[in-house]
Amino acid sequence: MKNCLSIAGSDCSGGAGIQADIKTFSANGCFGMSVVTSVVAENTSRVISVQDIDLKIIEDQIDAVFEDIQVDAVKIGMLSSESVMRTVASSLDKYRPEKIVIDPVMIAKGGCALMKPEALETLKSKIIPMAYILTPNIPEAETITGMKIESVADMKKAAKEIHLMGASNILIKGGHMSLEVNRDAVDVLFDGKDFYEYINKRINTKNTHGTGCTLSSAIAANLANGLLAREAVGRAKEYVTEAIKNALDIGKGHGPTNHFYELYKIKGIT
Repeated sequence: MKNCLSIAGSDCSGGAGIQADIKTFSANGCFGMSVVTSVVAENTSRVISVQDIDLKIIEDQIDAVFEDIQVDAVKIGMLSSESVMRTVASSLDKYRPEKIVIDPVMIAKGGCALMKPEALETLKSKIIPMAYILTPNIPEAETITGMKIESVADMKKAAKEIHLMGASNILIKGGHMSLEVNRDAVDVLFDGKDFYEYINKRINTKNTHGTGCTLSSAIAANLANGLLAREAVGRAKEYVTEAIKNALDIGKGHGPTNHFYELYKIKGIT
């Protein structure tokens, strides 16, 4: 079994962050490990508060994993500040994992900022160049590039811009654009040479809490299991689509995706 590490914030309600990542690793055949960067008090409706973890503890968590266990892929999620970004970048530079999937988490589902605005330049200079695959949604890609994205052509242009910042592969998720115009969702992957499009029918559900975390973690697990970037993304998209179709109606807001839908079907759990 391959081993995947999530470096991200926690979600006490279990639908996103570290909790979603470990569930996703497990569902996709990998052993999951975690480095907690922030403790987030959130639920399906709102973020109440955020407490960043001491930088030395973040560094020690990374050392604890890498000095003992082979890491086949890394997923990076919420990095709230410049200092957290620099600590993670410096620590990973010691170990040089090849397959790093970065979900540049900036805003929670309910609209709360999870990355300080002043950290944007550090994200671009220290974190993005580490990415084997970067997975921004449209608002995140707009923030990173400073351009407005209103079409698939714009997504491709933005992907090229981000590639120049150092990311090997860029997957721009088109869900926000499809919501605005009520059409199929189109995600665009750019590998520095070719573009690949992934088209999915929009699923009519409010229960999408943690979908970004889940997708990036599924991609990391697929890379750990030996798939190429375009294959890893395609397989992850299939997994997330089914997880959304079988989403759990938990909480009063945006419920979580169903990470173990296949297991639940076998056991007759609904």
